[in-house]
Amino acid sequence: MPSRPMQTSLSMPYKRRLAERGRLGRLLADIKKNKVSYLFLAPYGIIFLIFTVFPVLISIGFSFTYYNILEPPQWIGWRNYINLFLADEVFLISIKNTFLLAAITGSLGYFASFFFAWLINELPRRIRPLFVLVFYAPALAGYAVSQIWGILFSGDAYGWMNGFLMKLGIIREPIYWLTDPNYMLPVLLVVVLWMSLSHGFLAFVAGLQTVDRSLYEAGYTDGIRNRWQELWYITLPSMRPQLMFGAVMSITQSFAIHDVLVPLVGFPSTDYAAHTVVSHLVDYGSFRFEMGYASAIATILFLVMVGTNKIVQRLLRKVGQ
Repeated sequence: MPSRPMQTSLSMPYKRRLAERGRLGRLLADIKKNKVSYLFLAPYGIIFLIFTVFPVLISIGFSFTYYNILEPPQWIGWRNYINLFLADEVFLISIKNTFLLAAITGSLGYFASFFFAWLINELPRRIRPLFVLVFYAPALAGYAVSQIWGILFSGDAYGWMNGFLMKLGIIREPIYWLTDPNYMLPVLLVVVLWMSLSHGFLAFVAGLQTVDRSLYEAGYTDGIRNRWQELWYITLPSMRPQLMFGAVMSITQSFAIHDVLVPLVGFPSTDYAAHTVVSHLVDYGSFRFEMGYASAIATILFLVMVGTNKIVQRLLRKVGQ
């Protein structure tokens, strides 16, 4: 009886190297086949590498150094990261505020953007652009909108909210909405949530208008009976690219909140009650010029944003399955 040839088992690192070589070979073959297309993409790719990828890598390198711009960087290892989590109480406050703002405004803003885009998509075509402009207006005039919110929540009797509540007899004296730590963060949650209807909202409007209408007819033939089933099984799977884009923009904006807060609560805010990670980064990078410490803050924020994006993208891939 002939013996079977012995099967040699490949180690996992060797299999991984083979797979990487296969992907690299396919990439090189694709570049060779579509070299004209890649030639047109080359200017953007070069600019992206120079102004995005390289600065990120340099910042990660600086995060392991003491660097004050005036002197050459000095390697200190993990000391910046240790100080951030074990000796910097303001950074811990900023992490709490950032995650609270991101969890509430990021998730609610994302779903609100899609909900309003869905409602607007059902309106007649003639009035649809007007409502799109109304909901996108906060993103177009961010600083002006911040000033309006500042007047609304002004801490004197002339503030609209204080005047309204005093007229109703609910309060007897003005509330310092934007300087009292007890009221500051709830007010900012409302402001940031209102201003979160921006790029993701436009992407949702565009995605809803590009869904193939014949899919709805086929869906009702296959057993779809109501609008919710239509939304889950047809609309959402058909606009996954727009959902991904809206999620990335929502996460990026919710973790990078700073410019909206400064006109309202100042910089720094009272007792650091509205201090975010980006505020801490601006403090050390733009005012104290401790670039190594600021780079460590930026690296942590970058890793958190990338990890959150990966989790959200995995969840969105399950939509309609």
